[in-house]
Formats: sequence, structure tokens, C-alpha cells
Amino acid sequence: MYTAFWKLNARPFDLGYEARFYYPGECHQVSLLKLRYALDHPCGAALLAGVAGVGKSLLAQTLLQNLPDSFGPLVYVNFPQMSPAELLALVAEELTGRSMDGTTVDRSVSAIQRTLNLNAEDGRRAVLVLDEAHLLRDTEALETLRLLMNFEPAWTTLLVAQPSLLPALERMPELEERIGVQCLLRPLTAEESISYVSHRLVAAGASGVDAIFEPAALEIMHQLSGGIPRRLNRLGDLALLIGYAEEQRRVTAAHVAAVAEELLIGTAPLRHAA
Repeated sequence: MYTAFWKLNARPFDLGYEARFYYPGECHQVSLLKLRYALDHPCGAALLAGVAGVGKSLLAQTLLQNLPDSFGPLVYVNFPQMSPAELLALVAEELTGRSMDGTTVDRSVSAIQRTLNLNAEDGRRAVLVLDEAHLLRDTEALETLRLLMNFEPAWTTLLVAQPSLLPALERMPELEERIGVQCLLRPLTAEESISYVSHRLVAAGASGVDAIFEPAALEIMHQLSGGIPRRLNRLGDLALLIGYAEEQRRVTAAHVAAVAEELLIGTAPLRHAA
């Protein structure tokens, strides 16, 4: 709706995955390097942790997008909170490409093992990504996770989770010890937040961030978002919409403040900033 007004070729703060919008911040790049090392030099499972909205899933998808052909199949499970039988059947189905409806746990495990063995004979190594892995908190779910890790090094398991998974892992040392690489993705600093917004705008066709956002608007975006990329995206998207509706030349701090109040983001500092 507003892209033509701001001379953009795409919505810069869309929540969908597009490689061009990946922001190579320092913490993100270090985490990406460590995760790639875990895949290239199998040393157990890998864990990417961070609070909601910090960019874990986008980073995991970026990692997979840049793997060479020697890696595969790539199995990505978005929501692992299901029964052990359902989870194993889903993983087996994604790995083999065959329907596993109504199958037993034993049949799923056999299918996974057989496929991974054939895969290894072809000189390839599979990758299993369990996103939202913090939902695997009860003993039964964690035992299923341990079972999946038993297939290493034929594949590498990457857990993408909020920090709430860490206490659950500590309760199972035999599981925690299998995680060879751990990465903690932190929120962006004030400087990184501005750089993040600028990167996404330029990726969407803008000549620069200053052509669209006033400096004060960028400052309040970081203040109200706490450096969480998902919040920055929500603030930026609706602020562009308001600026377009009012036919403004640039997005102002007042636009961002109005959006934040609607979204109930950072309401305490918001009133002072407004």
C-alpha cells in the first residue's frame, strides 16, 4: 500500500523470510559462524537461544540457505509440541518424503535410521532443526529429543529456543552434555537498531534511512523496542503506513510513538517521548 509513496520496491519490515533482509549484526554473525562450525565439524547438537522476536528463526533459515549440497536433507520442524509418536513420524516423513500416517514409533525410528545410513553412504549429512524447542519441557518430550540426538553424527540437531529451555536441559545432564555449541542471541544495541532499520530500508529500495526516518524516530524505535527486531519491524511497518496516510515527507518520532501506543509497546517511556 505505502511502498510507491516511499519509493520502495517491497515492504521493508515484512515478517516473512527473505535473505536480502537478513541483518548481519555482530552477535548474529558470531552465532552464524559458531553454528556453521557445528555443522562442518560434528561435535554434538547445537543450541541457538534468545528471547522471543530477537531473530532466531531468521538466522536459522539463513544458515540453511547457505549450506552446500553436501548437507541434506534439511528437516525444519516449526512446532515440536506434539506426542513423541507424532514428532517422530513428522521427522521421518520430512526426511524420507513418504507419508508416515498411523505409523508406530518403531517404524518411524527405523525409517529415520535407514534413510540417514543411505544418506551417509552418499557422502551427505542431514540437518534437523527444531524451532520453538523450549516447548519440549516435559520428561517425555526431552526423552524424544535425546532419541533424535542418538542419530548423530549422521545428522546434526539444531535447537532454536527461548532461554526457558536451559533449566530443562540442566535437569537432564545426559542431554545437556550432547550440546556441543551454544549461542545466545541478544537484543540489538541502539547503534545496531538504527543500522538494522537502515539495512532493511535499503534492501527494499530506499536510498538511505535518512530519506524516510527522522533521527529522533530511529532513537525512539530502539527505546520502545528494546532492540528486539520483531518489535522494530512492527513499529517501522505501521509508522510507514501512518506517514503515508498523512502524506508526510519523513516518519517522525510522533508517528512511532502513536504506533507504539496502539501496539502497547513500551508505553511507560512512550508518554515522556510524546
